[in-house]
Amino acid sequence: MVSQLTMAKKKSAGGTPATVALTAAGIAFELHEYTHDPRAASFGLEAAEALGLEPAQVFKTLMASVDGRLTVGIVPVSGQLDLKALARAVGGSKAAMAEVAAAERATGYVAGGISPVGQKRAHPTVLDESALGYDTVYVSGGRRGLDLGIAPGDLVKVTGATVAAISR
Repeated sequence: MVSQLTMAKKKSAGGTPATVALTAAGIAFELHEYTHDPRAASFGLEAAEALGLEPAQVFKTLMASVDGRLTVGIVPVSGQLDLKALARAVGGSKAAMAEVAAAERATGYVAGGISPVGQKRAHPTVLDESALGYDTVYVSGGRRGLDLGIAPGDLVKVTGATVAAISR
């Protein structure tokens, strides 16, 4: 099931902090729901397949600790986060994937549904430069089975992201 939602609506059908934040910021987006299979090996690849999209256009939100500070990396589901590149992009020296519980506490989202938008606290955010090759990219809408279609420039604007090559 796919439904569209734009900034014209005050409340989103998805009702997540991500949709509320985008609406409040006046940023247009599309809301795409699909039936999530909890047994899926990769939630991102599941989203791409369910929505009929190229995996390179669907992005996953990953939390890492860069020099002890939680940092968001947004990369295509078809790739992996390059931790060294992420650290360099935010002026750090060492990065490691964050513990799942720490990521969930810091963002307010459940792993597999972490959106880069509307997190409980702002974190340094880096969007992989490949996103700029698309008019629309797809990121988690704040729960499993919900993705947002958004212009990459708007994603950068609403998250305060840096754009860098952080995928391999």
